[in-house]
Amino acid sequence: MKDKQLISLPKKENRELIEKIEDLAKKENRTISDEILSLLEIGYQEYINRAIDSATPKSVVSLFAGAGGLDIGVEMAGLNVIWANEVDSDACDTYIANHPHVYVERGDVRNVKKFPKADVVIGGYPCQGFSLAGNRLVTDDRNYLYKEFIRCIRQSEPMFFIAENVKGLLTAGGGRIVEAMVEEYKEEGYDVKYQLVNAKNYGVPQDRERVFIVGVREDVDFEYHFPLPTHGDSLEMKPYVTLKDAIGHLKPTEIGEYDNSGFSSRYLSRNRKRNWDEVSFTIQASGRHAPLHPSGVPMVKVDRDEWILPETSEHRKLSAVECALIQTFPPNYKWKGNLSSQYKQIGNAVPCLLGKAIAKPIADFLKVYYKEEQNNQKISRIS
Repeated sequence: MKDKQLISLPKKENRELIEKIEDLAKKENRTISDEILSLLEIGYQEYINRAIDSATPKSVVSLFAGAGGLDIGVEMAGLNVIWANEVDSDACDTYIANHPHVYVERGDVRNVKKFPKADVVIGGYPCQGFSLAGNRLVTDDRNYLYKEFIRCIRQSEPMFFIAENVKGLLTAGGGRIVEAMVEEYKEEGYDVKYQLVNAKNYGVPQDRERVFIVGVREDVDFEYHFPLPTHGDSLEMKPYVTLKDAIGHLKPTEIGEYDNSGFSSRYLSRNRKRNWDEVSFTIQASGRHAPLHPSGVPMVKVDRDEWILPETSEHRKLSAVECALIQTFPPNYKWKGNLSSQYKQIGNAVPCLLGKAIAKPIADFLKVYYKEEQNNQKISRIS
């Protein structure tokens, strides 16, 4: 057996520093070695002296931020994310790499003691318990993390909030869960609307149905209306953004890694391939279940819940790079973690352009609100 080599820390200040790093690692749900490597890259003093500017106009607090899809969307709409929380270590690393201006609180949201003030609170609380693909147990603990979202609203006192979830939320518990959520939001003093939308109707090259719940504080003179679809089959709308539009330009050297673990019987139980001139199937949080690349011939249905892949053609799953583009992430977005983790982060995200569409009415209101506030301050100083 090899003896372990111990590190001697004779100086009191060194021991105190290690204790602080240990506490930080525990809080952020990371190993001490990962925490030290991260701090070496960022700089310890710079990290612990991060500041939140809650006076930022059009400010946003983001819960369950993941890799930052919804956050990018609201920033594209004109809002400013100042604080974010995420429990997944790789997703945190991805978020920090792409949002250096945001204060990121790593770790379980239930361990966050105080949320900053903000104009808007956003978040897609975990949805596995509501998913049509899951067991949909009403007692699933993950179903109640929305309570943390409400706790944040209570502390941050935002004028608006935007919550996102899966389609299954509408029917989970016979519809009782979503109605209970709405009632709790109303008890906090918000007028609430919710609606099922499909990402493809807002410029996202993907069939992806999601529920958005939007709240407006009762003292705010604004009525939120969900944006009308901008893309569709009618002549009055823009055409759907297709797979060719999204990923057809990629060179072989730009495709990146893709899952090559094969095709399970579950995978082959339904069609997984869309044509170049169509939108993609839903991007899932697993490389094993990523849709097929549109090249080659279509899958063939041979029986109920059974499809085959003709051997005369190439068949591969979409790469993580391709999935990210279909989710409308910027092409230069930096992804951290291994391939499996990247697929998970991408599939769990809100498509950026969908987030932008949902947030735009709120951003437009706050733009006018702060302009009027600025003008009133000028008038007050003059008088």
